[in-house]
Amino acid sequence: MKIKSAEFIISNSEVSKCPTQPFPEYAFIGRSNVGKSSLINMLTGRKSLAKTSGRPGKTQLINHFLINKKWFLVDLPGYGYARVSKSSKKTFQKFITNYFEQRKQLVSAFVLIDIRHKPQPVDLEFMQYLGEHEIPFSIIFTKADKLKPKAIEKHVVDYCNNLLQFWEELPPHFVTSSSKTIGKEEVLNFIDKTNKEIEQLRKES
Repeated sequence: MKIKSAEFIISNSEVSKCPTQPFPEYAFIGRSNVGKSSLINMLTGRKSLAKTSGRPGKTQLINHFLINKKWFLVDLPGYGYARVSKSSKKTFQKFITNYFEQRKQLVSAFVLIDIRHKPQPVDLEFMQYLGEHEIPFSIIFTKADKLKPKAIEKHVVDYCNNLLQFWEELPPHFVTSSSKTIGKEEVLNFIDKTNKEIEQLRKES
């Protein structure tokens, strides 16, 4: 899939104020400093669509971007903020869970994981939450350029083996690097294929 257009639509902290169009929606979420903004910019081919910052936890609202005038890419606040107060954390947590539990247009979440690290409890807990609420998700491993190919393979296998202790089957997963444009095609093809399946189901219903 080629990204012909990518435009910012709205930022807010209330699900009720999210766009009303019935377009498929894909939500990107991960811990602070996982490289989410860079990944979104890489996928869309826009240098500053999502704001990148040296300070983790910069995204603090639900951000909607309309892609190819056909689907929404949603940039969500990270969990495990580095520098926000406990009360802010609770507020963020609440509107993230509200979004996942109330947003009917949501098709799938992408949980971003820094490939260099071992499975972190906060990530595993969040995936558990998605599973318990029957929210489809995929894993996107980021920062693959920081490791050698064999190390990438080992880290992914180790991570998947860890997940299989809790899950009967693995979610789809992708290995990416924003600086080297690795994984762009695979992620966009997955979204494109899913959109086509949704379109087909709508025609049949």
